Amino acid sequence: MAYGQCSTGTREPTDEVHNAPYDAEFTFCRLAYKTGPGGYYYYGLPAWAHGYPTAERSLMKILEGVTRLIKPRMDRTNVVAIGDPEMFRYPVSYMTEPGYMTLSDSEALALREYLLKGGFIIFDDFRSNRGNDGWGNFERSMRRVMPEGRLVELDGSHPVFHSFFEIPRPKEFLSCYDRNAGAAEFWGMYEDNDASKRLLFVANFNNDIAQYWEWSDTGLTPIDLSNEAYKFGVNYLMYGLTH
Repeated sequence: MAYGQCSTGTREPTDEVHNAPYDAEFTFCRLAYKTGPGGYYYYGLPAWAHGYPTAERSLMKILEGVTRLIKPRMDRTNVVAIGDPEMFRYPVSYMTEPGYMTLSDSEALALREYLLKGGFIIFDDFRSNRGNDGWGNFERSMRRVMPEGRLVELDGSHPVFHSFFEIPRPKEFLSCYDRNAGAAEFWGMYEDNDASKRLLFVANFNNDIAQYWEWSDTGLTPIDLSNEAYKFGVNYLMYGLTH
């Protein structure tokens, strides 16, 4: 991916993103959005690009190694802007830093259609800090996307934590964030607000599982926590592909 320099000193993605062409092979998809104020704190990158592409490429290596049920594309992972019709080719997508996500009316509608048509989104890496109301922004955004939906906190009994690996106590996962931010939380929304139906998305609040993916081969993150973070990633993908 290439980035162009803006007058503000931040870097925005250019049209030089080279996605793999669609061929029905499983390809990890990250959704891009317009970044709100304060979201360029990490190397001047827009919030949606934090960890790209190392985090997802590491997860694809783990996915390939632990199961033959999914044979992921290893050479590339794709980035699709919210609202681009291409997003409907991907049954599971990932979005980082939704605390800085801004949506136009058309983008909110596109996300709604994506979820209602069977798409599953993994929201990751957000908390309320540095003057940014991460949860508040996420909640307001999702109210626009699914005004009739109810956000519910997920516990270890939910099938998403048992779709491949067993994660009976997800809230015990030690986030890479400062613990002063609070314990990790897992939230979602059900189709028709019916807990017996499909989960539309999972939101990792006070959490950043992809940071463990990104840094797992550097020695900077504990091996046991990195392994646990990979379990969450594999489970999310398996659940999204089978529900």
